Amino acid sequence: MILISEPTPTIAQLRAFLAVADHLHFREAATSLRMSQPALSSAVSALEEILHTQLLERTTRKVLLTPAGDRAAVHAARVLKAVEDLMGEVAQNREPFHGPAHLGVIPTVAPYVLPVLLPMFSRKFPSLKLTVHEAKTETILEEVREGRLDMVLLALPTDTAGLVEEPLYEEDFLLAFSPEHSLAAADTPLDLDVLKGLDIVLLNQGHCLREQAIDVCREVGARATAATYATSLPTLVQLVAGGLGVTLLPESAVPVETGKRVRLALRRFRSPAPGRTIGLAYRASSARALEYGLLAKAIRTAVRAKRLPVRIVS
Repeated sequence: MILISEPTPTIAQLRAFLAVADHLHFREAATSLRMSQPALSSAVSALEEILHTQLLERTTRKVLLTPAGDRAAVHAARVLKAVEDLMGEVAQNREPFHGPAHLGVIPTVAPYVLPVLLPMFSRKFPSLKLTVHEAKTETILEEVREGRLDMVLLALPTDTAGLVEEPLYEEDFLLAFSPEHSLAAADTPLDLDVLKGLDIVLLNQGHCLREQAIDVCREVGARATAATYATSLPTLVQLVAGGLGVTLLPESAVPVETGKRVRLALRRFRSPAPGRTIGLAYRASSARALEYGLLAKAIRTAVRAKRLPVRIVS
């Protein structure tokens, strides 16, 4: 069975008809559209044929809208306005750093870096309508792959196919513990082997910082034996400050977490110290991939200007 689709009105036909409906005069309508009167008349006649109805009442002295033409003019105006809006929206979105952008950020980065980045985005890219979604690594990776997020700020590498990964900065892990802990008696850098005899408190499942801490422990044959787990980094800090064990704390979190009247002791590790790389990832297929690469440069500049305790990756 062969289906033959009905012809539909063209934008040119709707525009010609609406011009006549506005002017109620073919010559004036043709002049307004900068087209010949025969071409205008032909477009309107074709529209009437497609719609199977008479839209205009033509006399030797004037042009009138039929009842069907009066209703059709309302619809034609609405359609042409929608097309105009579509063209304008697309044109604006072609401009760099314009329109909506959805950023995903992991919880162990968001509180420490967003206060630096959000004012920069607002100041430097005022036409970019940025929205931020905080979630664990697995969630934001799925959302950026599926297109619900445009870019994500997280620990690299992600080992996810189809993503461009832009390293932004590196930071060390510090050992955090209560000031009453025996390790608080000195401030010299520690060997990683010290982890073997300590109760290490971790974040819950799903946080990449948990997996990174486990990898550090595994490197020296230590195990995270503490029975207590935390749902967030601020909670983790409260637990170790209260003497429930020790933990590995990203250095970017130190200014925030130690500025809340939390009694916390910190020790560095000997070089090469354990740490992590934070970066921006986005789909390689994204039409705005070039923009996101430029945003990564702006993020590096902002972090460097605020002198966060991290090492910028050029």
